[in-house]
Amino acid sequence: MISQTAEYALRAIVCLADHPDGFLTTSQVAKRTKVPAGYLSKVLQSLGRAGLVRSTRGIGGGFVLGRPATEISVLNTVNAVDPIKRIHSCPLGLDSHGAHLCALHRRLDDAAESVEQAFAESTIAELLAKPTRSHPLCETPQRGRPPRGARSKLSAVRFRPPGTE
Repeated sequence: MISQTAEYALRAIVCLADHPDGFLTTSQVAKRTKVPAGYLSKVLQSLGRAGLVRSTRGIGGGFVLGRPATEISVLNTVNAVDPIKRIHSCPLGLDSHGAHLCALHRRLDDAAESVEQAFAESTIAELLAKPTRSHPLCETPQRGRPPRGARSKLSAVRFRPPGTE
Protein backbone atom coordinates (compact mmCIF):
# COMPACT_ATOMS: atom_id res chain seq x y z
CA MET A 1 0.00 0.00 0.00
CA ILE A 2 2.89 2.37 0.75
CA SER A 3 6.44 2.23 -0.50
CA GLN A 4 9.38 0.95 1.51
CA THR A 5 10.69 4.53 1.62
CA ALA A 6 7.44 5.72 3.20
CA GLU A 7 7.61 2.86 5.71
CA TYR A 8 11.18 3.85 6.61
CA ALA A 9 10.12 7.49 7.01
CA LEU A 10 7.31 6.48 9.37
CA ARG A 11 9.69 4.35 11.42
CA ALA A 12 12.13 7.26 11.71
CA ILE A 13 9.46 9.81 12.67
CA VAL A 14 7.97 7.48 15.30
CA CYS A 15 11.44 6.76 16.69
CA LEU A 16 12.24 10.48 16.99
CA ALA A 17 8.83 11.20 18.51
CA ASP A 18 9.48 8.48 21.06
CA HIS A 19 12.72 10.21 22.06
CA PRO A 20 11.66 13.82 22.76
CA ASP A 21 14.53 14.58 25.16
CA GLY A 22 17.30 15.05 22.67
CA PHE A 23 18.91 14.38 19.34
CA LEU A 24 19.43 10.93 17.86
CA THR A 25 22.14 10.23 15.31
CA THR A 26 21.40 8.53 12.02
CA SER A 27 23.07 5.36 13.28
CA GLN A 28 20.97 5.37 16.47
CA VAL A 29 17.76 5.76 14.48
CA ALA A 30 18.92 3.12 11.99
CA LYS A 31 19.60 0.63 14.77
CA ARG A 32 16.25 1.22 16.48
CA THR A 33 14.22 1.12 13.29
CA LYS A 34 16.18 -1.58 11.45
CA VAL A 35 16.63 0.68 8.43
CA PRO A 36 19.96 0.73 6.55
CA ALA A 37 21.85 3.85 7.69
CA GLY A 38 22.77 5.02 4.17
CA TYR A 39 19.18 4.83 2.99
CA LEU A 40 17.90 6.36 6.22
CA SER A 41 20.19 9.35 5.73
CA LYS A 42 18.44 10.16 2.44
CA VAL A 43 15.00 9.64 4.03
CA LEU A 44 15.90 11.99 6.88
CA GLN A 45 17.05 14.62 4.37
CA SER A 46 13.64 14.47 2.67
CA LEU A 47 11.88 14.71 6.03
CA GLY A 48 14.08 17.72 6.82
CA ARG A 49 13.17 19.47 3.57
CA ALA A 50 9.50 18.97 4.51
CA GLY A 51 10.12 20.51 7.95
CA LEU A 52 9.22 17.31 9.79
CA VAL A 53 12.70 16.86 11.28
CA ARG A 54 15.61 19.17 11.91
CA SER A 55 19.25 18.35 12.39
CA THR A 56 22.27 19.70 14.20
CA ARG A 57 25.85 18.79 13.38
CA GLY A 58 28.63 18.06 15.81
CA ILE A 59 28.93 16.43 19.20
CA GLY A 60 25.52 15.92 20.74
CA GLY A 61 23.90 16.59 17.39
CA GLY A 62 21.65 14.48 15.25
CA PHE A 63 17.95 14.61 14.43
CA VAL A 64 14.83 15.70 16.33
CA LEU A 65 11.28 16.34 15.22
CA GLY A 66 10.77 19.67 13.49
CA ARG A 67 7.42 20.17 15.20
CA PRO A 68 5.38 18.39 17.88
CA ALA A 69 4.25 14.82 17.17
CA THR A 70 0.66 16.02 17.69
CA GLU A 71 1.09 18.20 14.59
CA ILE A 72 2.60 15.55 12.31
CA SER A 73 0.20 13.23 10.56
CA VAL A 74 1.00 9.92 8.95
CA LEU A 75 0.04 11.58 5.65
CA ASN A 76 2.56 14.44 6.22
CA THR A 77 5.27 11.83 6.66
CA VAL A 78 4.31 9.71 3.66
CA ASN A 79 3.89 12.74 1.40
CA ALA A 80 7.34 14.02 2.36
CA VAL A 81 9.04 11.01 0.79
CA ASP A 82 6.64 9.25 -1.58
CA PRO A 83 3.13 10.73 -1.93
CA ILE A 84 0.14 8.46 -2.40
CA LYS A 85 -0.60 8.30 -6.10
CA ARG A 86 -4.03 9.47 -7.13
CA ILE A 87 -5.60 8.87 -10.52
CA HIS A 88 -6.70 12.11 -12.18
CA SER A 89 -6.98 10.93 -15.75
CA CYS A 90 -7.02 7.64 -17.59
CA PRO A 91 -3.74 5.84 -16.83
CA LEU A 92 -3.99 4.10 -20.20
CA GLY A 93 -4.07 7.43 -22.03
CA LEU A 94 -7.38 6.61 -23.73
CA ASP A 95 -8.70 9.78 -25.33
CA SER A 96 -12.29 8.66 -24.87
CA HIS A 97 -11.77 8.48 -21.08
CA GLY A 98 -9.73 11.62 -20.42
CA ALA A 99 -10.60 12.90 -16.94
CA HIS A 100 -13.68 10.66 -16.77
CA LEU A 101 -12.36 7.57 -15.06
CA CYS A 102 -13.73 4.14 -15.86
CA ALA A 103 -15.28 2.11 -13.02
CA LEU A 104 -11.99 0.33 -12.25
CA HIS A 105 -9.86 3.45 -12.06
CA ARG A 106 -12.58 5.34 -10.16
CA ARG A 107 -12.62 2.54 -7.56
CA LEU A 108 -8.82 2.58 -7.28
CA ASP A 109 -8.77 6.36 -6.86
CA ASP A 110 -11.55 6.17 -4.24
CA ALA A 111 -9.43 3.68 -2.29
CA ALA A 112 -6.40 5.98 -2.51
CA GLU A 113 -8.57 8.86 -1.27
CA SER A 114 -9.74 6.76 1.70
CA VAL A 115 -6.15 5.92 2.60
CA GLU A 116 -5.21 9.61 2.38
CA GLN A 117 -8.07 10.54 4.70
CA ALA A 118 -7.17 7.84 7.24
CA PHE A 119 -3.50 8.88 7.18
CA ALA A 120 -4.42 12.58 7.48
CA GLU A 121 -6.52 11.85 10.57
CA SER A 122 -3.77 9.87 12.33
CA THR A 123 -1.02 11.75 14.13
CA ILE A 124 2.31 10.34 15.17
CA ALA A 125 1.44 11.17 18.78
CA GLU A 126 -1.70 9.01 18.50
CA LEU A 127 0.35 6.08 17.24
CA LEU A 128 2.58 6.28 20.30
CA ALA A 129 -0.29 6.83 22.73
CA LYS A 130 -2.35 3.84 21.61
CA PRO A 131 -1.71 0.96 24.02
CA THR A 132 -0.57 -2.20 22.26
CA ARG A 133 1.53 -5.23 23.12
CA SER A 134 4.36 -4.03 20.90
CA HIS A 135 5.92 -0.63 20.41
CA PRO A 136 5.12 1.04 17.06
CA LEU A 137 7.64 0.72 14.26
CA CYS A 138 10.88 0.85 16.21
CA GLU A 139 12.95 -1.08 18.70
CA THR A 140 13.28 0.63 22.06
CA PRO A 141 15.55 -0.44 24.87
CA GLN A 142 13.42 -1.96 27.61
CA ARG A 143 14.57 -1.59 31.19
CA GLY A 144 14.61 -4.61 33.45
CA ARG A 145 14.48 -7.11 30.61
CA PRO A 146 17.34 -9.38 29.65
CA PRO A 147 19.19 -8.46 26.47
CA ARG A 148 17.94 -10.05 23.30
CA GLY A 149 19.29 -13.56 23.00
CA ALA A 150 19.91 -13.94 26.74
CA ARG A 151 18.65 -17.20 28.16
CA SER A 152 15.83 -17.00 30.67
CA LYS A 153 15.15 -19.63 33.32
CA LEU A 154 12.36 -21.00 31.15
CA SER A 155 14.56 -21.40 28.10
CA ALA A 156 17.05 -23.39 30.19
CA VAL A 157 14.39 -25.98 31.10
CA ARG A 158 14.43 -28.92 28.74
CA PHE A 159 11.33 -30.74 27.71
CA ARG A 160 11.27 -34.34 28.89
CA PRO A 161 8.55 -36.64 27.61
CA PRO A 162 6.48 -38.28 30.40
CA GLY A 163 8.10 -41.39 31.86
CA THR A 164 11.67 -40.42 30.88
CA GLU A 165 12.65 -38.64 34.10
